[in-house]
Amino acid sequence: MRHDRGVRQDDFARSDMSSISSVGGSASALSSAITGSSSSSTGSSSSSGSEIANISGTGILSTLGLGSGLDVSSIITALVNAAEAAPQADITNQTNSDDNQVAGLTALSTALTGLQSALSELTSSSTYQTYTAAFSANSTSASGVGTATTLPDATPGSYSIDVTQLATAQTSVSSAYSSGTAVGAGTLDITVGKNTLDLSVSASDSLETIASNINNASNNPGVTANVIAGANGDQLVFTSQQTGTANAFTVSTSSDSSSGLTALASQLNSPGTGAANNAELTVDGIPVTSATNNVSGALTGVTMSLTSTGTSTLTVAQSTAPISSAVNDFVTAYNNYNTDVGELASYNSSTGQAGVLLGDPTLDAIQTQLSHVMSSTVQGNSIGSLASLGITRNSDGSLSLNSETLDNALSSDPSTVQNLFASANGIGTQLNSLVTNYNSSSGILDTRINDLQTDVKNLSTQQTALNTRMATYQEQLVKQYSNLDTLMTSLDNTSSYLTDLEKQSTSSSSS
Repeated sequence: MRHDRGVRQDDFARSDMSSISSVGGSASALSSAITGSSSSSTGSSSSSGSEIANISGTGILSTLGLGSGLDVSSIITALVNAAEAAPQADITNQTNSDDNQVAGLTALSTALTGLQSALSELTSSSTYQTYTAAFSANSTSASGVGTATTLPDATPGSYSIDVTQLATAQTSVSSAYSSGTAVGAGTLDITVGKNTLDLSVSASDSLETIASNINNASNNPGVTANVIAGANGDQLVFTSQQTGTANAFTVSTSSDSSSGLTALASQLNSPGTGAANNAELTVDGIPVTSATNNVSGALTGVTMSLTSTGTSTLTVAQSTAPISSAVNDFVTAYNNYNTDVGELASYNSSTGQAGVLLGDPTLDAIQTQLSHVMSSTVQGNSIGSLASLGITRNSDGSLSLNSETLDNALSSDPSTVQNLFASANGIGTQLNSLVTNYNSSSGILDTRINDLQTDVKNLSTQQTALNTRMATYQEQLVKQYSNLDTLMTSLDNTSSYLTDLEKQSTSSSSS
């Protein structure tokens, strides 16, 4: 009996030593794996928490450590957070910085757009090519001989206008006929210039029928026909559709026409006091004729609308209202820009809050260059500077405009004001070129914004890669700690077995 028990004990001992040797080897390998994983872990992640929570929710982490008693879920979460923290912080901080710069530069671009619009108005030739034209009163009319309009190519000056005749349209009237009476058959020929209407008239056609057929004819040469019911009967009236002798008409009939139709044609072919006339006038003593009372071409860029005969003075002057409006719009736009830029580059010492473009090199460069141009002098210009025109800088960088100084300059010499702003080296021209350089579709601001947006996209790609890398790292940790849990459970079982074996050996020896 003692011999048999001794064999079994030797067998257990050999089996036990083999198990311990195996466990020892596994423990050594696992220790290296854990140490290697831990040495590569740095930082924390704002996104890894959700990744870990998702994996924990599957039950993988929650079931670990049951045998060993370790809080494996917390250990793995801490290791992943530590590995993720530094790269995640870099991505988050750089993304926020890029987004803030994009917002700030976009706001700056918007502010410059408003200023650019005002500068376009200030430098546009049309702003300085608006003129007024008016006739002085004469003995017959408060508006003289008519009114006048101008084009941008008008020339300021005063002109003596003497109108001796207004343009009129030819008018001819027939004799009176009883209402509905037929005139006679044949062909009525109505000619204006080189165009003729050959109107066929039947034996039953009345004056009303003839007038309607003339007005509705597709080849009407330019005559309007009407029938007026007068005290003595119906009378046919022909009127040229346009004034001037070139638009006068003649009326005749074909040789086979009736005597009644021929008599009507003869009546209408004698205009009498309704003859067509051209407008006749002199401009500074130079004779001018016009087929209409809207006389254009006599004075470049001026159209005179004549309403009466007589003598009057036409005064053409440059209008300063558009120039004054453009200058005021520029001051307003610049002040709006100055307010926006002040917020973008602000700093509150009480709160420590800074504007998104505080210290930004592009904004600083724009401000420096704008300030330089606005304080510069235009060589050869008698006004010379904005300050001399009444535009001055305030302590906060905004502009103030002395309207009286501006009005005096415009009244004295508007062309000098134009030169100050809109000449090749004018202040408005320089400012407009400067702003366009920064704010065009291919300008500095747009280029910077595009570069920053590209960087944000690249950071998003880095974020995706980091999330993938951390998920893989977490899976590796789960496997490693699963092996550790199995090993520790095995060691615990072996320890219990050896303890029981020792107890049995001791009990056997004592018996």
